[in-house]
Amino acid sequence: MGEGEDIQPRLDAGEAEATLGYKLRLAQILAFRGFEQRLTDYGRAPRYLGLLQVIRTHPGQPQSRIAEAVALPRSSFVTILDQLSADGLIERRPSGFDRRVNGIWLTPAGEEVVAQLMQEAQRYEAEMTRGMTEDEIACGLRVLQRLIDNLS
Repeated sequence: MGEGEDIQPRLDAGEAEATLGYKLRLAQILAFRGFEQRLTDYGRAPRYLGLLQVIRTHPGQPQSRIAEAVALPRSSFVTILDQLSADGLIERRPSGFDRRVNGIWLTPAGEEVVAQLMQEAQRYEAEMTRGMTEDEIACGLRVLQRLIDNLS
């Protein structure tokens, strides 16, 4: 400890510490921050990896379906798509099902970025779950899915 440094205990959130919502939000903030700090060369793409992966998995879907899949309100979703389009990661094209509706596709550059980010995400997930058994990880995923189902 250097001269003049104080070691102070971590501030807690009182009774909120015993709530799932508080712990979930804190874990989300820490996970996102750590992931984005590792990937500064990718601009805003790491923040939207889940969204980009949905587009990659379901190319050409209307933006309304994609917004629903990632639980984003349509109003903010259009702005995000505009940003990702300006970054050259996605493109809007008339849907093969209905020409009045635009489908969303990854560009070749978007495909490459998502593939690279998914590899890094797998490495980061291994760090986040260090010391956890496969059963603990599976249990955590089941609990999170139940929360998602309850809130959907």
